[in-house]
Amino acid sequence: MTTTALHRLELRGITKAFPGVLANDHVSFAVKPGEIHALLGENGAGKSTLVKMIYGIMHPDEGEIFFDGQQVHVANPKAARAMGVGMVFQHFSLFEAMTVLENIALGMDHSYSHGELEQKIKAVLDEYHLALDPHRTVSTLSVGERQRIEIVRALLLEPSLLIMDEPTSVLTPQEVAQLFQTLRALAQRGCSILYISHKLHEIQELCDGATILRGGKVVGECNPREESSRSMAEMMIGGTLKDIEKGGERRLGEKRFVVRNLTLPGEGEFAVDLEGIGFSVHAGEIFGIAGVAGNGQNELLSALYGEEPCTDPAAIQIDGVMVGTQDAKARRRHGLCAVPEERNGHGAVPGFSLSDNAILTARNRKNMVSWGVINSKIADAYTDEIIHTFAVKTTGSKSSAGSLSGGNLQKFIMGREIMQTPEVLVVSQPTWGVDAGAAAAIHQALVDLADRGSAIVVISQDLDELLAICDNMAVINEGRLSKPLKVGEASIDEIGLLMGGVHGDPEATAELSEPAHVA
Repeated sequence: MTTTALHRLELRGITKAFPGVLANDHVSFAVKPGEIHALLGENGAGKSTLVKMIYGIMHPDEGEIFFDGQQVHVANPKAARAMGVGMVFQHFSLFEAMTVLENIALGMDHSYSHGELEQKIKAVLDEYHLALDPHRTVSTLSVGERQRIEIVRALLLEPSLLIMDEPTSVLTPQEVAQLFQTLRALAQRGCSILYISHKLHEIQELCDGATILRGGKVVGECNPREESSRSMAEMMIGGTLKDIEKGGERRLGEKRFVVRNLTLPGEGEFAVDLEGIGFSVHAGEIFGIAGVAGNGQNELLSALYGEEPCTDPAAIQIDGVMVGTQDAKARRRHGLCAVPEERNGHGAVPGFSLSDNAILTARNRKNMVSWGVINSKIADAYTDEIIHTFAVKTTGSKSSAGSLSGGNLQKFIMGREIMQTPEVLVVSQPTWGVDAGAAAAIHQALVDLADRGSAIVVISQDLDELLAICDNMAVINEGRLSKPLKVGEASIDEIGLLMGGVHGDPEATAELSEPAHVA
């Protein structure tokens, strides 16, 4: 069976079900040759399942896939690549101890000599103006350079359709600009690009068309250049997106959380050493820490929270109390709550009920324990309050944490810590994996908590998130922290350079003047 070759890719009635979940419900849309087409939707809308079927990782229960006018059955990823489909995943599949050339060779379906492959790689690099040394070891590369390996590997296949899944989530603004230049050049040569991203301002800038999914169904299509980020977000969530309400100019109180010359060696081969970290957060202040993944964010959270105590008591202070050598339990007694980046196993115990997970961190502040005995009624009531306030989709407080979707578990963990009204809250990636509506609700909850006098530290790879909610921010790179920047006065380019490793070079930052803002 054939259809018109007007479309590079066409899906008709694609349906995929898992036990208890209809991931894709008769999804139909098409992508033209040379078109950069966005696939938009909340977390759990069915985007990942859909592209996995296009790439042959999964197979549809119903429906038809057409490629260049021909109906196809994509048996596996190798068959997809042979057909002309390339995919760059959000999480890279690279061996750090090997060179760029060796990593690319491992991902090729055809065998080439090292000399032949190096010539092909250099041709692609020259054609698309990409900077990458084939002989560099991957462990020495930045995240942006590592992504280029995946892109080059895909381009060597000379794809007619390239799928990109959240490609800018770990890139600096400068690296994003270079990626977009590459994608536009690729599209001009006739390659279609299917682009998944939650960063709607990037969709506006890059994409020619967009298909919006909600609950596994197509609920609309649009031209992103004729829409605003807000209008696309509201199409995704099927409702009105609430603005963050700030109570005027927030009055900052005394310093509540002080970090001085925090130096800590990383544990493990790929851990990052923290060197001379210093900053302070006042009561009522939200302090952001930006950075590309892998630059010491996890090590910093562990040090701030007390999972990795310091040798100097004065390195960390809460309301004037020196807690640098104390563990996490002791720091909680002084009013510090925290949310780690990893939800399952770190932020929550998957096999425990939500109520038991609430007891793990809130038992003292919420008076759940009396004479060494846990009061389950108080624990269940607090858990129900979290579920209601943060709109956690679950059957109740006795549901296991492992039964929740990633986004709902994130909402529960954030709610569990925020609703304790801590003196200090340290949180990493607060809206990772949640949809636009839930992200707005979490942002509002953080702003409200600051208005009540808490000092908040937000560690995030999402620069837009930090610019939207923070009063001041700094950038972490290779375990070092930049000088604090006042949000609204810092320039996007300056922040990007700091994320890329430029630390206070006056010549590099002298002419940067674009104010940081959110569209």
